Amino acid sequence: MKVAVIGAEGQLGSDVCDEFEKNSDDVHRVNHAMLDIALLDNVAIALSEIKPDIVVNTAAFHNVEKCEHDPFTAFSVNALGARNLAEVTREIGALFIHISTDYVFDGTKLQPYEETDTPRPLNVYGNSKLSGEYFVRSIAERYFILRTSALYGKHPCRAKGGLNFVELMLKLAQEREVIKVVDSEIVTPTSTAELARQIVEVSRCDAFGLYHATAEGSCSWYEFAREIFALAERKVHLVAAGPHDFPAKVARPAYSVLENRGLKAIRLNGFNDWRHGLKTYLGLSVGAAR
Repeated sequence: MKVAVIGAEGQLGSDVCDEFEKNSDDVHRVNHAMLDIALLDNVAIALSEIKPDIVVNTAAFHNVEKCEHDPFTAFSVNALGARNLAEVTREIGALFIHISTDYVFDGTKLQPYEETDTPRPLNVYGNSKLSGEYFVRSIAERYFILRTSALYGKHPCRAKGGLNFVELMLKLAQEREVIKVVDSEIVTPTSTAELARQIVEVSRCDAFGLYHATAEGSCSWYEFAREIFALAERKVHLVAAGPHDFPAKVARPAYSVLENRGLKAIRLNGFNDWRHGLKTYLGLSVGAAR
């Protein structure tokens, strides 16, 4: 299969390319310098030249604070970009796989969100991604929308200064004796390697639609940090940050755990518990007892 991966140099896109190549697919790595998805003509020309069977969109403007200050760019990339890709993939008959986010929810449910739950984004980023979802659902004929959460992977994430949460914690462990991490936001840390494998898996089926795609289980950022330090055997004084230690600049959901009900229903859920993904990322044996 010929696969075009949009955002191929990103944290997720790099792993998606690698995983499709492991599957012996013909992968075309498309980065921002090659394609501005906010421009319909650019999308049409690029994809018409590649003639892909599958298009995977991992590109997004996902710095939450920057989105809040620049909603025009956020909607141009996350909403109109998704619309443009949906239109062109429909025209060329390609399968479209679009990555979305847990931030489409407001976090008030306090139990895992299912695909049928009503979205209610709290910020510009969440609203722009939800708009992109609606465009894809109303335009594309063959599509998968995969909502995910708290991604980390081996490739740098430009929106986070090149450091994912795991690497940031390990860096801080070398620099500080005391580390404060928020304990009030509950997420599901998800390895980009696991998500990439899931993307390849769904690309081979025809149960099109909207799915949640995260690791199993949940934790606070504080609990995630505690597990990182324990597995990496780093001795630090970890403190749960108080409500005023890191004032929120942008409203975020306090609880954004997703339930992979849809993937389980079609027997394609390939995710492990989030600790399994972390152990693999750190190069530890997943069967080893701590």
